[in-house]
Amino acid sequence: MGLVFVKLGGSLITDKSRPYTALAEVIDRLAAEIHRARTARPMPLLVGNGAGSFAHTTAARHASHMGIEGSSWRGFAEVHHDALRLNVIVREALTRAGETAVTIQPSASCITRHSRVASLAAEPIRRLLDAGVVPVVYGDVCVDDAQGCAIASTEEILRHLATVLRPERIIMAGKVEGVLDSSGRIVPEITAESFHAIRASLAPSDATDVTGGMLHKVERALESGVPTEILSGLVPGNLERALMGETGLGTVVGRPS
Repeated sequence: MGLVFVKLGGSLITDKSRPYTALAEVIDRLAAEIHRARTARPMPLLVGNGAGSFAHTTAARHASHMGIEGSSWRGFAEVHHDALRLNVIVREALTRAGETAVTIQPSASCITRHSRVASLAAEPIRRLLDAGVVPVVYGDVCVDDAQGCAIASTEEILRHLATVLRPERIIMAGKVEGVLDSSGRIVPEITAESFHAIRASLAPSDATDVTGGMLHKVERALESGVPTEILSGLVPGNLERALMGETGLGTVVGRPS
């Protein structure tokens, strides 16, 4: 089986109503699902986690997404620290589940321009994947060519890495069952051609989410050129089923090749 990217959404693995609160039981369950799937169906895997109530809270306070004019280098340091704190919790859960997982710090090698990744060292990630290791990336604050600093979302990092590493599939596990239309119904498929019809219903609603919510996820998924499924990680077994190859568990963004 080819390379798979998995994103564990911040709203899934943290309590966004309580700053800096990880949902340890959810994270442990998801890590166990990943390990069971990889044991039954070995595959190279890269995991990314969202910031949830950790770095999103800090970034909103410092306005780090607006650049260094609206923030400070101290704010940069604090946002990075809080992003890393949550990533460590995820990585440790994967380790307890039986995986050899390694944190990949985006800000150590990433340069953005207006929050879009311009460069990011991918060769170390490629070599870890070749060795059977699970690299664990995360949304991070990065040095930005245009505005001093910016937030590189997990989706943006995965989009960039997808152009280099060419995964077979991307799975985004969050709280909702998929992408919802204006009536609250799950949209089974979104393509570049159908995106304009659903776009208006995807406007961000969470003031603490500095990266753009569901609209951002769908836009980056379409840009990646990789079939992406957005599904609920709250349903036990959903992530495992998706990793085992099942589709149609949520919304598929982009047509399978």
